[in-house]
Amino acid sequence: MSKFDIWLNKQAPTRDSFERSRFLRPFAQRVFHPALWRFTRRSVPRGVALGLLVGIFLLIPGVQIVGVALLALPFRANIPIGAAMTFLSMPATTPLILFSSVYVGESVLRLNNGSGRFYELIETAAPLSAWGDYVWNEAPLALVQGIAGLAIISIGAAVVGYFVAALFWRWRVSAKWRRRSKSLPSGR
Repeated sequence: MSKFDIWLNKQAPTRDSFERSRFLRPFAQRVFHPALWRFTRRSVPRGVALGLLVGIFLLIPGVQIVGVALLALPFRANIPIGAAMTFLSMPATTPLILFSSVYVGESVLRLNNGSGRFYELIETAAPLSAWGDYVWNEAPLALVQGIAGLAIISIGAAVVGYFVAALFWRWRVSAKWRRRSKSLPSGR
C-alpha cells in the first residue's frame, strides 16, 4: 500500500461509524451494501461529485453526510469518499461559499441587487422602517438568487470534482502499472 492509501484509510469514515448513526439505522441494509464501500474507478469519482454537491449545497454539518449516504444508493457512489468531501465546506470556507453564491446568483438571475441594498442600509444606518421594507420586498428575491447561486456553484464543483477524481484515478493506476512493469524481469 502506498502512503496515500494508508492516509486515506485512516481519514475516511468507517462503516462501523456509520452503522452506529441513529439516522441511518432505517436504511442500514441498503446503505451498508459492500459495493458502496469499495474504492473502484467508477464509485470514487461519483463519491467525490456527490460529496461536493451535497456538501456545498446543504451547508449543514451532519445532514451532509446522511444526505451523501442516502444519495449514494441510486448513484452507486463510494460513501466514505462522499462523506469526506463534505468536509470541504467547513466553517472556514462557508463564508466564501455564501458570498460567492450571492454574487453568482445576482450575476445569473439579475432579479434585483439585494446585497447592494443590504450594504446601503448598513452604511446609512437606516431606520427600522427601511429595514422592514427591505425584508418584505427585496430580501426574498435576494434569497432566491443566493440559493440559485449555491446550486450553480455546487453543480459546477461536482462536475469538476468528478473529472478531476477520474483523471487522478487513471493517473494513479497507470503509475502503478509503470512501476510494476519496471520491477518485472526483462525476460532475457
